Amino acid sequence: MADDLDDLLDEVEGKFCKKPSSKAPVKSTQRSKKKTDLDEDISAIIDDVDEEPSHSTITNFQTTTNGNENKSSKCSSSFRKCFPVYLGGSSSKMGASSSITQKSCDQLRCTSCDFKVVFFDDYVWHSSCDYLFLRNNVPDFQKLKSKLKKEKGTRAYACQCKWRSIKHQLELSTDHELNWVCGKHTT
Repeated sequence: MADDLDDLLDEVEGKFCKKPSSKAPVKSTQRSKKKTDLDEDISAIIDDVDEEPSHSTITNFQTTTNGNENKSSKCSSSFRKCFPVYLGGSSSKMGASSSITQKSCDQLRCTSCDFKVVFFDDYVWHSSCDYLFLRNNVPDFQKLKSKLKKEKGTRAYACQCKWRSIKHQLELSTDHELNWVCGKHTT
């Protein structure tokens, strides 16, 4: 039966595919080698898609209270996501959280605007802050500070479509308007 299947495949290849350069029929071992090579190519493509972009293609901004931007690169191949994800005021520690260590996530990403969430310690958003202002100015602290007010103990978060001022730590899933997720932490 295997020979019949090979003959049928050879016939289909002969009619619908480019003919091999040699006149000899394709052996089943050659076909299985091609299949193995194809599987390896597909695996390599999937691995490339799953990998995080290198620091040369993506810049992560973490802005401190004085407005300086620190670029952090993703060089490690080991990543971890927060679960659950927390937001918090400036007194709450930043980093990867778990059910045991409740830290405010510093790698937030918005699934609506597909932009990295920036945060500013000891600031709150002014009530006149709006979508268009954020769309045009995030992540530039120098432009954003016109809508930020100093307030000790709070942290102002923003992407290009949403913004929040947080004083006390809270679980992100309690705010149903925010489409923010943990963008993975290097470990």
